[in-house]
Amino acid sequence: MEHKIDAKGKKIGRLATEVAVLLMGKDSTEYARHTVADVAVVVENVSEMDIPAKKLKEKKYLTYSGYPGGQKSATLEQVIEKKGHEEVLRRAVFGMLPSNKLRPLLMKRLSIS
Repeated sequence: MEHKIDAKGKKIGRLATEVAVLLMGKDSTEYARHTVADVAVVVENVSEMDIPAKKLKEKKYLTYSGYPGGQKSATLEQVIEKKGHEEVLRRAVFGMLPSNKLRPLLMKRLSIS
């Protein structure tokens, strides 16, 4: 089953929650947490999401390599500039999915345009 979602005018977190629930199959009666639902989610108009100016400046994404001095940070604005709005939504959905072996399989079923 394929779900199409229009991101125009929606907040990042609300949209990511909606996408994560659909990817996990929690809206279906055949939901089982140990299986991947037969669902595909397509998100359109991602560049027209509602992102407050304050969040663009203050939201930080942290990465750590494991080495001393290996912590890097980037603001939401920098991520959008470098990788686009698609990456912001992808990271938000990734964080809302359960961190187990199914997460990469669920992320493959997400298409952002």
